[in-house]
Amino acid sequence: MARKPRIHIPGGVYHVMLRGNGGEDIFFSDEDYGRLYLLLQAGARRFRYRVHAFCCMTNHLHLVLQVSDIPLSQAMQNLSFRYTQWINRSRKRRGHLFQGRFKALLVDGDSYLLELVRYVHLNPVRCGMIDDPVEYPWSSYRVYLGEGELPWLTTDWVLGQFAAECSEARRQYVNFTMDGLDEGYRNDFHRGESDSRVLGDDRFLEKVADETILPRAIRPKLEDIVSLVCRENGVVQGQLANAGQQRLVSESRALIAWLARSTDAATLTEVGERCNRDVGTMSSALRRLEQRALQDAALKHRMENLKRVLTERLEILEA
Repeated sequence: MARKPRIHIPGGVYHVMLRGNGGEDIFFSDEDYGRLYLLLQAGARRFRYRVHAFCCMTNHLHLVLQVSDIPLSQAMQNLSFRYTQWINRSRKRRGHLFQGRFKALLVDGDSYLLELVRYVHLNPVRCGMIDDPVEYPWSSYRVYLGEGELPWLTTDWVLGQFAAECSEARRQYVNFTMDGLDEGYRNDFHRGESDSRVLGDDRFLEKVADETILPRAIRPKLEDIVSLVCRENGVVQGQLANAGQQRLVSESRALIAWLARSTDAATLTEVGERCNRDVGTMSSALRRLEQRALQDAALKHRMENLKRVLTERLEILEA
């Protein structure tokens, strides 16, 4: 079967993975990590991509990149070729270093960037190498915490979704990361469902298919969603912003986040502002709700029914 072509969307966010040939190591010394850093710096300048996160494991590499108008394939071919040259020269070896072509998953950044960056930073923890990601020197996690600086690494998009003030944003990001310590391997961050090259809902898939981003003809307002969920759950809207973790109120916030994302009504940051919660808290609440729905058919049915009611009302208004 022929390989599917790479998807190039200017401004798109990709989870990129490069693995050692036959599972063999690709890093052999501290100098090798330093060389890769230099190549990423040169690549960011030449190919105009942004590096939002990375993690260098012994035999593979994770990158979270946002591309420009230059296709990702050009940048990654240059990176893998030049790094292979470096290893072959320094190790006096020949042949391929990486296993086949790189893997890349186009990700809906508005919905998944925070969780993807956390997932990449927690890779050494999942592998049992460390207990706390701050212990690992070869990822971007320490830079996110202000412990070191890499001029070619972009942290403002992620941290800016937690707080405007840098130290507070870092504190909240640490809490968000620690909240994911028990999260295991996520197949969705390696392979999409409807299309193995893309991770996103139907709305995002439609955008990708059109190779452009257009506003939806029918899109609810966030307040429409808040009103619907609060009425269905018997929750007063003012309770959404209150402190505390009452079950029904917490579930209502998560339902609002799910409906807002699945209908493209608002970002998680906007939902968080409406509910007086930071984006990390909203992201975690949404993930827990989705995990519950996988096990609870009644909850899943209720979520889909709320979405159907919301959509039907919009269609009536549009008619």
